[in-house]
Amino acid sequence: MLATARANSPADNSTWLTSKKYCYALSLVVLLLPLLSAYFAVTNNQGLWLWLPFIFIYAGITLLDKVFGDDESNPSEAMVEEIKNQAYYKIILFIAVPLLWLSVIVLAYVITHYEWSWFSFLGAALSAGIMAATGVNLGHELGHKVNDNAQQLAAQLALALSGYGHFVIEHNKGHHKDVATPEDPASSRMGESIYKFAQREIPGAFRRARALEAARLQRLGKSPWSVHNEIIQTALITLTAYVLLIAFFGPLMIPFLAIVAAYGYWALSSANYIEHYGLLRQKEASGRYERCKPQHSWNSNHKVSNLFLLHLQRHSDHHAHPTRAYQVLRDYNNVPKLHAGYPWMYILALFPNIWFSIMDPKIADWAQGDMHKVNMDPQAKDDRFRRYHRIAQ
Repeated sequence: MLATARANSPADNSTWLTSKKYCYALSLVVLLLPLLSAYFAVTNNQGLWLWLPFIFIYAGITLLDKVFGDDESNPSEAMVEEIKNQAYYKIILFIAVPLLWLSVIVLAYVITHYEWSWFSFLGAALSAGIMAATGVNLGHELGHKVNDNAQQLAAQLALALSGYGHFVIEHNKGHHKDVATPEDPASSRMGESIYKFAQREIPGAFRRARALEAARLQRLGKSPWSVHNEIIQTALITLTAYVLLIAFFGPLMIPFLAIVAAYGYWALSSANYIEHYGLLRQKEASGRYERCKPQHSWNSNHKVSNLFLLHLQRHSDHHAHPTRAYQVLRDYNNVPKLHAGYPWMYILALFPNIWFSIMDPKIADWAQGDMHKVNMDPQAKDDRFRRYHRIAQ
């Protein structure tokens, strides 16, 4: 079934323009939570406060999604032209990047200058990991603006927090090209657990980014081991920042930063896992895959999580129009829908049997019972065909 952008009435558009614009600033609240949690932890001598950002992301936002429901409003074409280049939306991104680093530095100071239990330390490290994950999301939005040097630099600074400097290259030139095909390490397969997926995705993404960047530099007549390599550039930012944090705050930074980086990687793997699970672009007569369409991504319109994640969850429109700015991404009819926002879906993905019980029937419905049209884990093929393959005779 053809996916079409949802149409709105003029009244819907007016509400969208006047209220939603300023609600995007809520994305900065997450970046301020570590500062708030550090303040309360120190003033109350209670380390449980250091868990606040982590708990808010997974429990708070999920509950708020339940309360406020879905957002099915779309900007009109006239409104898109009006707001797509407004500076306000870029300013939010540029404010967010230094806030990421400030929050991590404050948490680093607090855990090294006061006595805490290992549990409180873990809460602080995971809350800092939320900053790394947010940095990946910011790097994703900024990194798509390839003709804007300021946004490209901001993307590098955001991604450096988790040491994921190869993301922009891999994502823009690799994932967007191969998405929803077996060739893409960042597209999960039906019957594949997140743990199995991560073992394929993390090294596969790095290998693809390295090859893509080496090919680019070769075309320019430059060495892949030079500072012209964008992966090396971001890695140097990460290395410099990590060395400085260890020098200022001591060896406790080593496990702290390891958790921060690992969480950033895991958050990206979680996003990639849920965004294209089981979806497959079909091959045309030429042997090439069909163009990526909105129905090749899982979409979510939960209002609060979309505001905090800068419309990352309107993933169908993003893959159909990769350079479209977050504020003008649209909702579509007739696209695969997640039943919850990303934070809750990340939790469900940790439990493969629960995940499969929810998502596999959705995949079967999407494919209209034809399991040949699904991106399938080879080891799960026989079982999924037995359970779900239903082609009308």
